[in-house]
Amino acid sequence: MSAAALAALAAGAPSLGASLAALGRAAASAAPVLILGPAGAGRTVLARALHAASDRATGPLVEFDPGTVPATLFESELFGHRAGAFTGADQSHPGRVARARGGTLLLDHVEELPLPAQPKLLRLLSERRYAPLGGTEVEADTRFLAIGSEDLAERVARGLFREDLYYRLEVLTFRLPPLAARPGDVLPLAEVLIADLALRFHRPAATLSARARDWMPRHPWPGNIRQLRNVLERALLSPAGGDGTVLDPEPPPGGTETPPRRLVDVEREAIEAALAYSRGHQGRAAALLGISRKGLWEKRRRLGIP
Repeated sequence: MSAAALAALAAGAPSLGASLAALGRAAASAAPVLILGPAGAGRTVLARALHAASDRATGPLVEFDPGTVPATLFESELFGHRAGAFTGADQSHPGRVARARGGTLLLDHVEELPLPAQPKLLRLLSERRYAPLGGTEVEADTRFLAIGSEDLAERVARGLFREDLYYRLEVLTFRLPPLAARPGDVLPLAEVLIADLALRFHRPAATLSARARDWMPRHPWPGNIRQLRNVLERALLSPAGGDGTVLDPEPPPGGTETPPRRLVDVEREAIEAALAYSRGHQGRAAALLGISRKGLWEKRRRLGIP
């Protein structure tokens, strides 16, 4: 993706124009960038575009998802290790930080970082130095980008993510709202996606049918841009999706006019209602909710309900 990718994204998402312009300016900075939002909202696309627009674009972009690596192997995978550092380490392994030298390291699902490893990542961000397992300290020559969920601040409040690491990452923070919160972006994004899909599958340029242009902005799109892309790709490749030049995709099943509420919000509301109904009596509130007193206590602590 070229440096012009940010401008293309802005054209496809009018409501995000100001944020994308700021992201373009952030590309020239060496500071960490944190991109927050729901899955499928385009967080990774933005991060890749930021790397492509930076002065490190000719260097590698190394993506790392902590959730895909067992906690016991996390430090070795991120920082690398020297031969003999632990049982089974017959050869040295460079790690993601070393592989991103001269380029960008993208931490996806940063909320999945194991707590024991977070102090080392904080030092890496602050001092640009790290030590591979079994090795000596070296300098890190890489730009750091991080992608996180919308509830990252809540995780900090619940003690699941270090506060100092969160503040170090959020020097430059960009938030992508769900697609349901920006219906005006649906059709412009669809046009950008259709052009990209047509190029990828060697199909002629296509437009949306009048029926699709009517229902698509009103759909909640719980899967965000990822779901929108899947619907368009299915229509482009299916004989029933249109005549090849006019796409007429079907609405995804189970759609509603409003997006579903977050489980954490529903759970909090139910607990608060049960406590109010029982006038604060823990045992009665737990019985109303169908859980044990201990279970209710643990949920109240996790959600910060007094």
